[in-house]
Amino acid sequence: MRPKPDTAVAVLARAPVPGAAKTRLAPRLGADGAAALQRRLTLRTLATATGAAVGPVSLFCAPDTRHAFFAECAAKFAIPLRDQDGEDVGARMLHAFDALLHAHDRVLLVGTDCPALTTAHLAQAAALLDDHDAVVWPAEDGGYVLIALQRTAPELFDGVDWGTPRVMAQTRERLQRLGWRWAEPTPLWDVDRAEDYDRLLGSGLLEPSHPAGAAA
Repeated sequence: MRPKPDTAVAVLARAPVPGAAKTRLAPRLGADGAAALQRRLTLRTLATATGAAVGPVSLFCAPDTRHAFFAECAAKFAIPLRDQDGEDVGARMLHAFDALLHAHDRVLLVGTDCPALTTAHLAQAAALLDDHDAVVWPAEDGGYVLIALQRTAPELFDGVDWGTPRVMAQTRERLQRLGWRWAEPTPLWDVDRAEDYDRLLGSGLLEPSHPAGAAA
C-alpha cells in the first residue's frame, strides 16, 4: 500500500505595521485599524492552518521574521518562521514552494485575506491533490485564496497581474500550457476592499478585537 503523501502548509503573511498592512482598507479603517485587522486575519488563518492537521505549518514573513508579532505567532502556534523572498507575490510564492518541496511531497499555500477558509477546505485541497497536479481555490474577486502543488513551475507565477481580477484566468492559461490537471473548487471571498470588510463584519467569522490586540 502506497504511504500517504507528506503535506506541508505555507502561510504567507505581512507584519501588521500601520501604513504597510491592508493599505486598501486604510481609507476606511485608518492605518492603525487596517494593521489591527491584518493581525486578526493572520491569527485566524494560522488557527485554521494548524487546526486542519494536514501537515506541518510554516509562516513566511514579510518583510522578514524580526517583527515581534511573528515571534508571538511562532510561540502561540509552535510553528517555524521563514523570510519571504521575491520582488512580487508570485516570486514570493514560488520561493515558499521551492523551500518546502525540498522536504515534502506537496505543499498547500495560503495568504491571510480569506477568513472564510476553514479546516475542511484545507483538508479538501489536500485530498484533491491525490488526483491532480494542482489545486487552485478561486476567490470571488478573480484571484485565488489557496494554491496547492506537487511540483513547481516558474511560469505559473511569472508575469501574472497580481492584485487584479485577471489572476485566476491567467493562472488557468498557465496550467493549460503546462499540461497539468488541476482542481478548482467553488470560489470563496476574501477581504481586500471596503465592501469585503462590511461582509466580514456581518459574517461573525472574526473574533472581537481587544485592546491588547492592537497593532504594534
